[in-house]
Amino acid sequence: MRLELDHLAVAAETLEEGAAAVEAALGVALQTGGRHAHFATHNRLLGLGDGLYLEVIAIDRQAPAPGYPRWFDLDRFSGRPRPQVWICRTGDLDGFVAVHPGAGRAVALARGDLSWRMAVPETGVLPFDNAFPAVIEWQGDAHPAARLAPSGCALRRLVVAHPEAAALAAALTHVLRDARVVFEPGAPALRAEIDTPGGLRVLE
Repeated sequence: MRLELDHLAVAAETLEEGAAAVEAALGVALQTGGRHAHFATHNRLLGLGDGLYLEVIAIDRQAPAPGYPRWFDLDRFSGRPRPQVWICRTGDLDGFVAVHPGAGRAVALARGDLSWRMAVPETGVLPFDNAFPAVIEWQGDAHPAARLAPSGCALRRLVVAHPEAAALAAALTHVLRDARVVFEPGAPALRAEIDTPGGLRVLE
């Protein structure tokens, strides 16, 4: 059972606000994403190369509200747009959830011809105050990153901060080996350092 970094989610109170903030911070334009009917959210996307991408995600106020908590703790999200969750892919979601039940239960999802399963806690809140990664298992060969135009951007480093950073790292060290992911003690937060055509930029 292995995890690989898949994408980063920047949350915002509205999709327009989030997209504007990320575009201003990185100096590049986002691409159209889509809607997630199951959780009543929508997104816009940015390719980061190396099979990675970034999504800006927000509650879709035009969609009926679900009768259960949304993923990525979006029901409680407020304030400025910022990295909210990091997402890792696996080829054995059921095996991962069996070892880490706090990651949530597997939910089958789809958008257009993309389909996947993701572990989502019933509360919408991931372990370690959302510093634990959301885990996804793509169904089939289709993946959003392969469809995104080159942006000239690449993830240099993802800093995952939490007061129990050592325990968080220990929970993942046997399945995730990615030098770009760094765990540091501190208040719960994510910091994405991204190389762009205009130089190194930071989302935090």
